[in-house]
Formats: sequence, structure tokens, C-alpha cells
Amino acid sequence: MDRLFYLDHAPIPFHFRPTPETFVVEEVPLYPFKGEGEHLIVKVRKKGLTTWQMLQILSEHLGVKIRDIGYAGLKDKNALTYQYISLPRSFQERLQRFSHPQIKIIETTYHTNKLRLGHLKGNRFFIRLKKVSPVDGRRIDSVLKQIDAMGLPNFFGYQRFGVDGENYKIGEALVRGERKVSKARMRRFYINAYQSHLFNLWLSKRIEYSKLINAFSLKELEQIFDLPQGILKELKEQPHFFKLYPGDVMEHYPSGRFFLADNVVAEGERFFARQIAPTGLLPGIRTKRADGLAREIERDFDDEAITEFGARRFAWIFVEDLVGEYQQERGWYHLNFFLPKGSYATVLLEEIAHRKLKECQ
Repeated sequence: MDRLFYLDHAPIPFHFRPTPETFVVEEVPLYPFKGEGEHLIVKVRKKGLTTWQMLQILSEHLGVKIRDIGYAGLKDKNALTYQYISLPRSFQERLQRFSHPQIKIIETTYHTNKLRLGHLKGNRFFIRLKKVSPVDGRRIDSVLKQIDAMGLPNFFGYQRFGVDGENYKIGEALVRGERKVSKARMRRFYINAYQSHLFNLWLSKRIEYSKLINAFSLKELEQIFDLPQGILKELKEQPHFFKLYPGDVMEHYPSGRFFLADNVVAEGERFFARQIAPTGLLPGIRTKRADGLAREIERDFDDEAITEFGARRFAWIFVEDLVGEYQQERGWYHLNFFLPKGSYATVLLEEIAHRKLKECQ
């Protein structure tokens, strides 16, 4: 596992297996739809299907080409999911006759543009944990208070790395020239997994350093880090758990321009206030690197042999509308929350459990 938990509680036992009854995801659009235009916007509810399987079914039933169907995100198979797709308006009459046991049309409207991947604000989740004792229910309450106050490291979840969790190894072998994959799409897929793995390793290292800075006195930190006392003092003074370093690439939260951290004490206050957040590197070409001390850490997780496009990703996110409810008579714990796009609900669950989610099934 390439992720380090940031909270310090002991593991919390519960049972969770994603099914339409225990895992519900609802997509939140990036913008209001205009109610007019040449594209039909369809809110769809599906269960037991991947997004690709759903698109294939719609394509076959409606006679529309898959490339003409727009969508903003990919949703889990083992869940009850609500998401938006777009179709050419000319298929509206055929859609009215559409019926499928695993797909339900909830509502329709119109828009001037086709939906594109990434055109969503985020997702709302409902999750049911089972076999939760009263004591552990109170412990989850306590953990949620900490996450609500500080947020969550924005790790890539296990889904990113394939069934065996080792797709990144194929990606690394491709970068090294030790393996070949003929299809360009699959090559990008594996290399993206390798980029994500490096991001997770970097984020774990930064969490490790933040834990040390929070746990030890300034005098003790001088024995741990080979850094000037002034820098250590600036790190120690920051109110957030996750410490900013000079040269970190920051971004306005939840979206905005990049800039380099200079006055980390002042910017640490803005981070704590959820106005900005640090970003981590997905190594590759044509992407911004950190500077100064932040770059010294980042360099160990930057593979400059990668020729795919790189990117930057929020290192830390803030969970919104986080509500937990314990049902003692059934031993269930219900979670409701919103996460920004690209973030993983499973990362939040594993932070609560302090173990791999597969161990909770």
C-alpha cells in the first residue's frame, strides 16, 4: 500500500461491501444547464453496470454512436449511481421508448454543449457501514470531526491500480523500455497508473514529515531535519496538519491559478481557511514543477523519463456536508458527504478504518 494514514487512531472494525444498497453516488454538474440547445441532457440512474457498459446499451438501443454520447465522469459498477449524459437532441423520441432493468431515465433538459469528461463539480455519496458496535460508532464520530476540520489527503484510491494493484509496475516497465504495449490507449492507461503511484508515494512522504513536525518540539526537530531553525519554525507555526514548504505549487481552492508558496506562514493560514491548497506532481512533460525546498522532496518522486503529459493534482481536499449517523439497533453507520471531482470515497473509508478496504469485506 503506497499510502500513509494521517490520523493516529487505532483501526476501527466495520464491514463494507459496495452494492447498490450500501453505496450511492450522485454526480454534481459543474454548471447549471441552460434548458435550451441542440444537446439533450439526460440524468440517468444505473446499477450493476460500469459507465462504459451503460453507454454501450444506450448506443445499441437508440442507434446512436458512442462517440456522440457525452459524459462528465465514470461511475462505479457496484453501486447505485446517478450521472448526466448528453445526446444529440434528435434522439429524444427514441429515448422516450427506452427501457432497461438496470438503467432508469430520471429527467431530461437541454444544453448548448456536449458534456465532456471532467465537466463536473464533484460527487455526493451515501455509504452504509455494517457490523459497527456502539463503541466503534462513537469512534467513527470522533474521526469524522477531525476530517471535517482538517480535510483529507487526496490519494488515488486502489481502483486506479487494477485488480491486483500492480498496473503501475507495467507503466514503469513501459517508461524504462522493458515492455511494449501496442495500443496507445492502454499504454497511457498503464503509465497514468505509474504517475499516480509516484504521486501517492510523494504524498505519503509529505504526511510522514508533517507528522514529525507536529509531534516534536523545535529543538527536537533540529536533530531530525537538516534545515535552518527559521524554516523549521515556519513549518511548526502553520495551523494545518499538512505543512507547506517554500516552493510548493499552490492552487486556489477548489479551482484557480497556480502559484509558488513563498511566505508559508501566511499561506498556511489561507490553506487552513480553505482558500488555497498545495498540489502534487503527476510526473510527465509540460507540467509545472515545485521550487526550492519543496522541489528537493518532489525530485525523488519525479521520473523525467516519462514522455506522457504530466499534471498537478490537489494534495489535500476538504470534505463538504459530512454527516455521520449511527443506527444502533442494526449496527449500521451511515455516511453522507461531498467530494470534489477526481477524489475517492474509498480513501476516506480507509482513513476511518486504518486498513485496506478489501480487509473490511
